Amino acid sequence: MNARERVMRAWKLKEGMPDRIPVQFDLCRSLQDHFARELGIESRYTDNLFEDVTYRISGNEVHLAMGSDVVLVGASESKNFKREIMENGHWHNEYHMEMRQGPVYVDIISHPLADAETIGDIDAYEWPDPHDPSRYADAEYYIEKYKKDYFIIGDIEVTILTLAQNLLGMQKMMMDMASGEEYVEYLFRKCGEFQTEVGLELIKRGVDAVWVGDDFGSQTGLLFSQQMFRELLMPHYKKMLDTFKAARPDVVNILHCDGAVKPLLQDIKDIGFDVFNPVQPGVPGHSPREIKDEFGDQFAFWGAIDQQYLLPNGTDEELAADIREKCGILGAGGGYMIAPAHIIQVDVSPERVKYFIETAMKYGVYGG
Repeated sequence: MNARERVMRAWKLKEGMPDRIPVQFDLCRSLQDHFARELGIESRYTDNLFEDVTYRISGNEVHLAMGSDVVLVGASESKNFKREIMENGHWHNEYHMEMRQGPVYVDIISHPLADAETIGDIDAYEWPDPHDPSRYADAEYYIEKYKKDYFIIGDIEVTILTLAQNLLGMQKMMMDMASGEEYVEYLFRKCGEFQTEVGLELIKRGVDAVWVGDDFGSQTGLLFSQQMFRELLMPHYKKMLDTFKAARPDVVNILHCDGAVKPLLQDIKDIGFDVFNPVQPGVPGHSPREIKDEFGDQFAFWGAIDQQYLLPNGTDEELAADIREKCGILGAGGGYMIAPAHIIQVDVSPERVKYFIETAMKYGVYGG
């Protein structure tokens, strides 16, 4: 059974059980470069329009050599875009955000729509061109090379809510959402329209799934009310996914959503998402048994391995016990791909990365 069939059977896109639970992981730059050197493989990077997504869609050769069952692709910066590094080390990305490298992720220093007050201000914003063919050269390369053997996921994370947040600033967005400023819902619509076009370009090139990514929750609960989600955001996600299905009915729609978002899971299913990621562990409502029992017939799951404590700091025995539990519960009867809940960062040793992969494969075998 090759990796492509393994994922399709695990996510119930094809009849029959897989031989084992599929494995996936993302690596930060330092880990990516470490394993590229160790394996003697080129460390290829696809620079995404938003910097942190780069580490989702880069390094496929290294990931596959280490045991990943999927290939991740996405839009890159345009070949016409020239990133200029300022004297203070900051830069502007294609969204016109001023960026700097933080200790783990990138930080946004200035937001291009920080002064927006009206729909006219949103209309004046200059979006990157989602149809620039140079953005998809790497995606085309990987799809052509790996389509027969691996499941291909097109990543458009930082999609609607998070893209708007990054354009406006978190505090401004939340305050203006709460006060009912008309331009906010309009910006959500424009973000959705932009990323829909990116998703369609990836679908046209042959991805099997589109991965949407926005965070609706914190460590303890939702960032806003269910009513606000339904009124301001849900219609735009629904329109996006309906458009993807119209373009290709068998495309798989995946949502990455951090936080304690169990109260929204039925709405998320009603929008049309097929796979829920990352099933963030350690937050209310996300125990593997609770999630599997209540939503196992509605979603396939992807993720669930804790990287806030277990991967960097837990003992091997603790990590192995967690992997065994997730495989045994979320993977029962299929419907699960195991992965860390986010990009593996520099606080995780290379040895622990390899231990995670080996242990996931050990406990993920069906009938073993």
